[in-house]
Amino acid sequence: MASGPPGAHLGTPGTETMTPDQLVQTDFNRTVSVAMRENLASLDTLLEKLYRRNPREWRKSGRQSHLEAVGIVRRAIAEQRAPADIAGLRDIQVLAVALDPAYQGDRVQALIYGLADTIVAAHNGKTRFYAFDVLNGQHVYNAARNVEAAAWLLASRRNAAGEPLLFANEIAADGANLSFEREFGALIGRLDLIASLLGENSRRLGINYAQNLLFFAFLPVR
Repeated sequence: MASGPPGAHLGTPGTETMTPDQLVQTDFNRTVSVAMRENLASLDTLLEKLYRRNPREWRKSGRQSHLEAVGIVRRAIAEQRAPADIAGLRDIQVLAVALDPAYQGDRVQALIYGLADTIVAAHNGKTRFYAFDVLNGQHVYNAARNVEAAAWLLASRRNAAGEPLLFANEIAADGANLSFEREFGALIGRLDLIASLLGENSRRLGINYAQNLLFFAFLPVR
C-alpha cells in the first residue's frame, strides 16, 4: 500500500491564536512549545495508525471501538496518568514493558503512552514553556535516543509466534508504506534540534554576559 508521492500531503504551517500566556514566553520558549505540540501530534498519528493496523491490541483493553481506544490513550497522555496495568511505571520503564515480547497487555497503549511520558519527562514534565523555565539539553537528547531505540526495537523484535510485536511499516508488491518510519524520524529530528538549540542557548547566555561587560558604558547623569 503506497503512502503517496512526495508533496501529496502538502498544507500550510500550523499556528496558534494569541493567548495571554504568550506574553511571558520568549521566542525560544515558543519554539520549544511548538516543537512539543508537533511531537504530541506525531504520537497521536502513530497511535491512530498503530491501532488501525493492530485492532487486536485495543480489544485486549476491552474497548468497544478503535475510536474509543484512541480517546482513552489521548486522555491518559493529557492527564499524565499511566494505564491501569502499568500504573506506577514511568517513561522508560513503560517503554521497556511495551517492547517486551512477553507483555500481554495493550501494546499500542503502552508504547504511545511510554513515548509521550519519556518526551514530556525530558522537558521537566511540561508541554508549554515560559521565560522562567530551564530545560536540560542532555535530557532532551537522551529522549531522542530513546525514541530511536524504541523505533528500532519495534521493527526488529518478534513475539513467540515469530510475528512483529506490532504491524507498522509495510512492504508490498504495489509499493511501500513507510509512514511509521517517517513519523518516528520527525519526532527524533525535532528532539535533536531542541537539544542542540538548548546547548546553543546556554552558550549564548555566557557570550552575551561577556559582551555586556566588554561594551558596558556608564550613562550620563547631567
